[in-house]
Amino acid sequence: MTEMDPGLLITLITIIISGLGIVVGTAIPALAEGRAVVKALEAIARQPDAASDLRTTLLIAMALLESTAIYVLLIMLVLIFANPLLDRFF
Repeated sequence: MTEMDPGLLITLITIIISGLGIVVGTAIPALAEGRAVVKALEAIARQPDAASDLRTTLLIAMALLESTAIYVLLIMLVLIFANPLLDRFF
């Protein structure tokens, strides 16, 4: 069996870890956003007069929750396309 180049090995491991990271890093905020929407809709159903305040708060919360998924995407893209591990170890 032939030996694998260490640079290729780190690249393959980085791609696999990035794929898993993006799945986990987007699934968790998506679940949190879904829970936030459900709770906001329940609150609007109970008190329709407070709908505008709840809607504003919900939109701010959704933006903050979505920013975590964007940060995960940014980090994974850096790991895939500008891998700092290759420069550090080789």
